[in-house]
Amino acid sequence: MTSIAVFCGANKGNQPWFEAAATQLGKTLAERNIRVLYGGGSVGLMGVLADAVLAGGGKITGIITHQLHGLELGHPDVKDMIHVETMSERRVLLLQNTDGVITLPGGYGSMDEHFEALTLAQLQQYRKPVGLLNVRGYYDPLIAMMDKMVEYGFLKPDNRHLCIDAPGIPELLEKMTAYEYKALEKWV
Repeated sequence: MTSIAVFCGANKGNQPWFEAAATQLGKTLAERNIRVLYGGGSVGLMGVLADAVLAGGGKITGIITHQLHGLELGHPDVKDMIHVETMSERRVLLLQNTDGVITLPGGYGSMDEHFEALTLAQLQQYRKPVGLLNVRGYYDPLIAMMDKMVEYGFLKPDNRHLCIDAPGIPELLEKMTAYEYKALEKWV
């Protein structure tokens, strides 16, 4: 993997381990020489991630809307910053030419981006691993919900496995590296 899109919150959350996970992910990706594409923010876990990548000498590209940049939320030290009009454009560019996705804890925006990647994977339009970093069980209810979708026939088991999850960064990166895309033979 040479580039990964990272989706994460514009808030830090209210527990120190979320910030620690974002710092460690940024540091790890920089050490592994993996370019990070992210939402371009200087606040929340986005800012923490960017600071860690930059401190580690890593490569990072921010993609931010003009609106958010105008609110002075863009990271001033990220020199490779792409400005777009809409969040839809932002999501497209975040996935383009990446070797995978990692979603850290976050809110609506992170979930929107994560499920867009999964939906595109389900439609065979994104054929890279989509990872969920389940920091201290943050995503346990979401993982249970995806399993419930399978149980009640709203999600095929093969598509459920498009969402890779792990509680730690090394395990998640290992699973993502081992990921092999398999096209479904039957859609319905």
